[in-house]
Formats: sequence, C-alpha cells, structure tokens
Amino acid sequence: MQQTDFLVIGSGIGGLTYALKVAQRFPDKKVVVITKAAADETNTKYAQGGVAVVNDPEHDSFEKHIEDTLIAGDGLCNPDVVEIVVKEGPDRVREIIQWGARFDKESDGDYKLGREGGHSEFRILHHKDVTGREMERALLDTVAKQKNIEIIKHCFVIDIITQHHLGYLVTKSTPDIECFGVYVLNLHTNRIEKISSKITLLATGGNGQVYRTTTNPSIATGDGVAMAYRAKARIENMEFIQFHPTALFEPGVRGQAFLITEAVRGDGGILRNRKGEAFMEKYDPRKDLAPRDIVARAIDSEMKKTGTEYVWLDCRHFNKEKFVEHFPNIYEKCLSIGVDITKNMIPVAPAAHYSCGGIKTDEWGRSSVKNLYACGECASTGLHGANRLASNSLLEAMVFAHRCYEDASENINSISFQAGIPDWNAGGTTEPKEMILITQGLKELQLVMSDYVGIVRNDIRLQRAMRRLDLFWEETEQLYEGATLSPQLLELRNMITVGYLIVKGATFRKESRGLHFNTDYPGKSALVQNIVL
Repeated sequence: MQQTDFLVIGSGIGGLTYALKVAQRFPDKKVVVITKAAADETNTKYAQGGVAVVNDPEHDSFEKHIEDTLIAGDGLCNPDVVEIVVKEGPDRVREIIQWGARFDKESDGDYKLGREGGHSEFRILHHKDVTGREMERALLDTVAKQKNIEIIKHCFVIDIITQHHLGYLVTKSTPDIECFGVYVLNLHTNRIEKISSKITLLATGGNGQVYRTTTNPSIATGDGVAMAYRAKARIENMEFIQFHPTALFEPGVRGQAFLITEAVRGDGGILRNRKGEAFMEKYDPRKDLAPRDIVARAIDSEMKKTGTEYVWLDCRHFNKEKFVEHFPNIYEKCLSIGVDITKNMIPVAPAAHYSCGGIKTDEWGRSSVKNLYACGECASTGLHGANRLASNSLLEAMVFAHRCYEDASENINSISFQAGIPDWNAGGTTEPKEMILITQGLKELQLVMSDYVGIVRNDIRLQRAMRRLDLFWEETEQLYEGATLSPQLLELRNMITVGYLIVKGATFRKESRGLHFNTDYPGKSALVQNIVL
C-alpha cells in the first residue's frame, strides 16, 4: 500500500494548482497526482475561450462581474461564493502568469480582453483559441520542478475508501464519514492497488461523455461525482447540464465535437438559420451574446422548425488576418472540412459542454465527507447556479484550488493514516466474454440521455430515461460483480450513475430554470432551491 500526505485525483487546472501549492508549502510532505490518461489530457486542455477576470478597473468592476454571474445563474448562485471568486480571481490569475502562462497582449503591452455571452464588459483573458492548453502547459512545467510531487499516469481510481470498506454500515445519514484514500486500477500492471492518504482532492472534471455529442474529451466520464456519490457524499444540481451552442457540426461524427468558442460571437459572429436569417433577436434582446442556455434553446428551436441538424455561424464579414490571429485552430479546422470562413458560413449545433452541478462543497472546497475536498467542474461550489457564465470555470478552479489548499494546510498535521485498510477483493471474477456488453451499453446510455434529457425535457421523457437507466444499472452491476475490472467497465458504471443523478435532479425540479427547461413546467417556481441528492 502506497501512502501520501496529499492525494489529488485529476491533473487539470484545479488539481495541478492545488498540488503545486501544497508541495511548495510542505516540501517535506508527499503529494501524489493520479490521472487515468496522459497528464495533459484534461477538460482544461480543451478550454478555448479564456478566463473571465476584472482586469481593467477603468471600464469594468467587481460589481459588474458579480451581477453578470448572478444573472446567468438564474437565482441559484450563492452570492457569497460569487463575490469570493470574482474578488479573489485577479490574484489567482497573476499567480498563473508568474508560473509562465502567456495571455495575448496588445501592441502597447496591455492584455487583450475578449467578450462572451452574458458579459457586460470585455474581460476575457485568452491565449489565441487554446487558452486552457496554455494554462495546462504552464502548470505542468512548474509542477515538474517540484521534487515532492509524483504524477501517476494511466491509473484509474475505482472507489473512495471510507468506513464502509472497514466493515461498517455507511449511509447518507452516517455522521462523520471519512475518506482514507482510494482503490486504483493500475493500467500498467492491471492490478488493483490501494493508496492511503491523509487528505484527498477530487478534481476529476466533467461528464460530457454521458451524451452522444459533447465538446469534452473521452476521459470526461463523471468519475469523481460517481465515486463521491457511492461514498455517500452530497451531490447537488446535476440537472443543470450546459450545452455549448456552437460545436462544429460534422455529419456522422459522434463523441467529441470540435468547439467553436463563444469568443467568435463575442467578436461579431452571427447565428443564422437555414434561410440565412439572423434569428437570435427573436429570442433575446442581447441577440448572439445572450447567455448560453438561451442561445442553445434558440438554436434547438430553429433546428426543429426547419428539420435540420445544424444552423450557421456567419463570420464572412470578419477581417481574415485578425480571425486567423485570434482563432488559428478554428480557422484550420474549418478549412480541413472545406469551410473557408471568408466565403462559407460555419455549420454549428449545440453539444453537451459543462456540468454546473456536482459534489456539494462549502466555501473552502470541503465536501460532506471528512478530509475529502473537490474543486473544478466535478464540484458544485455555488458559483454557477442554474447556468455557468462563460469563462468563469477556469477562474473558479483556480480560486477553489487555492481555498482547498489553505484549508487542507491548516488540517494536515492533525490527520493520521488509517490502519487496517483491506486489500481489494477480486475473487471469483473472470474476463468478460463479450466486450459488446460494455460498448453497446455505452451507446444506449448516450442515446437515452441525448434524446430524453437534452436541452429540452418533459416528464414523459424523464420517466422513460429513468426506467432505462434502472435497467442499465442492473445489467452493469451484474457485470461489475462478476467480471475482471477494466477502464471501459468502470467508466460505464460511473456514467450510468451520473446519468441517474442528472435524471433524478431533473425529475425533482418542477419548473424551468437556467439550463433545465421542462415543457410541462415552462415557468419558474416561487420556491428557489438547490436539488441535493
């Protein structure tokens, strides 16, 4: 059994920021970062747009950023948390710049500031159209210099170890549930190992792969939320799944879709329907810069009216040199499928993008399980409410990574390793005879979630989805109990759990708010509440 003082699950911006801070604060303590793929294969890497932060006090203010965030969150943001993130954000951005992150600058040396949907001012720092990749690079380069950080790649975390694994009955009402570490599947040795930790941080990213088409990479399977739920941690607001309005539409392509960042519309891109009409003015006075939930529903409505699978994003009026400078990867990707943005409009359609709910935390990133923290997309901190404001996610991850670090630093010396953690019992399991049981299960899950629990929902769709998820769960649990574990089986099991939580939250919410739109309840309830599972 390996032991570590600080255990980090996930190597995106939240996990690496936290790991770096605790390693520098405690050079004599061990920090282990676990990732199930390569160290840089994270949701962070695929974040195009940038970081929303108040950087120009002459034209912007904390109050404006706070108001924009609260408006987007549609009544469910925690105002105290919004204020914390907005006001602490500039310090965290300066920190990552010191670690080597490069944001685009004007010729006079000032930072270039972009604007995206829902923002009242230009406040988005970016590095061309690969901001997340640049921030990930800077963090990995800095982490590599820390001698007490070990990154374990290609290692799949199976479950969080609690009193349950010591033989005690643990339920949602059990007081003082504690995290003692994790069980992991080492993909190099194909053996199940245990890692004992004093403090564990879940920074496992999102769950977009639950849907048929998503902007998320293949690793975004909701593992952290599913593990936390099995450990009896509180999960919140899972019904709020943000669909990015403008993923590149490519016929026949499923899985990860190429993202066309909202910054393109911030720079003047215009959405048009099949007839070439600019339609957003029919849905919101902010037109193409309305918040994402409104734009995604508008596109969904236009596609259903015209019977098409996409709408157009018109950039033909852009200055080509400026477009290529700001969006080089988008330009090259469009050219690769025969779309010259100076002559052709870009075909786009909504795709699952970001989960606003997750593991419920307090203002210090603490989950309801003792010594278990969460930050980044897998956490529900109270910042996003019912809909995330564009480019607030990277900011939130940095702010809460810092807060998790501060709180963990106060507690680490009072925590001891748990003795007597049993080995994983894999007795009686065999290799699955047919992988199609897993691969087909994944396809069926993604179809059910996309068709019944997408941008627009109703009670009948949700009931059908729940019945099918119950069957998927039963079949997969039988397979899990008898089969040798594999990443594919573990991911499917986690995604079914996440799907269940999304549907359960959507079923409980008898209203339409933010990203959750139920045609049976088109209005908002007078009772504004979070759905905690």
